[in-house]
Amino acid sequence: MFPIRDHNPSGRTPYVTYALIAANLLAYLGYFGLMGDERALLQFYADWAIVPAWLSEGRHVYTLLSSLFLHASFMHLGGNMLFLWIFGDNLEDEMGHLPYLLFYLACGIGAGLIHVVSGPDSLVPTVGASGAIAGVLGGYLLLFPKAKVDILIIFIVFFRIFPLPAWLMLGLWFGMQLLGGVASDPDMGGVAYWAHIGGFVLGLLLTLPLLARRGGARFWRRTEGHPPHPEADYAFARSSIPKVRRK
Repeated sequence: MFPIRDHNPSGRTPYVTYALIAANLLAYLGYFGLMGDERALLQFYADWAIVPAWLSEGRHVYTLLSSLFLHASFMHLGGNMLFLWIFGDNLEDEMGHLPYLLFYLACGIGAGLIHVVSGPDSLVPTVGASGAIAGVLGGYLLLFPKAKVDILIIFIVFFRIFPLPAWLMLGLWFGMQLLGGVASDPDMGGVAYWAHIGGFVLGLLLTLPLLARRGGARFWRRTEGHPPHPEADYAFARSSIPKVRRK
């Protein structure tokens, strides 16, 4: 299940979202040459990725920030940046550029700390922006629960695009993280589910003051739960993706 776009793009240029995508891409290209040298790559991750056991001892605290710009593969990078591109622009528009940047970093650092708490003795290096992006998803869900998101669903040879409301798509995503977190062992590596869960909850909590300033439920009624921008006309895909209009 892959989101490919929302129906209400931002009304302003999301400079911070674009800059974060560029920073992640440039960081990946900066160490891409190490991918063929396992020893050098592991040393690089040891220096710049989160290693929970070391953070538990108070070492390499800076990796809570540096790890947010590192990824294990191009697919890892591409998936994270796709989510950031789809959901980040509307949140940046509503928060403002600098508050959005601080929000993103706070969610990422907080998600990293929660990951450390979930497996404090783990020696497995952890990289990725997904904790911070999970915070973006949490904030987006709180502000725009009825926003339409086009989802590409692939099942073996079957694939189709469906428009889903954000509350359903992100609710399913969060449920999958909870299931994964309960079943996973942090010492074995893999997906950092608890970082995703923690980042998402932090995003919800940090967005609550903004929602309160906007009037809470009055904001939802005024915007009908959508980003307050006109619906995009995706002319290049008019025949394959149903057009969803507000009632």
